[in-house]
Amino acid sequence: MNGQLRLRTGATYLALTHPPAGTALLVGIAVIALLHSLLDRT
Repeated sequence: MNGQLRLRTGATYLALTHPPAGTALLVGIAVIALLHSLLDRT
């Protein structure tokens, strides 16, 4: 869980400093987290 928090913190920092790249990264992380959540239920 600590690794996910570190990744989200880094992505948030990137989004604040470089909005276009940060937005794409945050969307990618959200999609991966959603897929991980859906696949973990089975």
